[in-house]
Amino acid sequence: MLKYKKYLAIDWGEKRIGLATGDDEVKLALPLRTVGTLAEVLTAMREEETDIVVLGDPRKMDGGAADSAQWLIFLEQLRERGGRRVELVDERLSSLAADALEGSDEEKAGRDEIAASLVLQQYLDKL
Repeated sequence: MLKYKKYLAIDWGEKRIGLATGDDEVKLALPLRTVGTLAEVLTAMREEETDIVVLGDPRKMDGGAADSAQWLIFLEQLRERGGRRVELVDERLSSLAADALEGSDEEKAGRDEIAASLVLQQYLDKL
């Protein structure tokens, strides 16, 4: 029986970290939750039985790497402690796109988890 891969997407921020899930069977990204620490991300990876992590890669509008020392530290610790392959996906404008989605605050997921789902959907669409 073919096992489908499960993905956990991360929209990293200094204050909040948005999470989304999906798999390569349905290829649909779904917002999961917003957390605040790497430990909470690692817990979500275990709970969701994640095979591959998709991390939003902050880029400048010209495509150059954003100079974020904290993001680089997060990436290094995620790779060291997560025990999963980490794929980087350009996340330019994902937060702005998340803000543009309609719906009341009570109905929709938080901005960070929506941004994570947009990053994951971009990745899944390329599979």
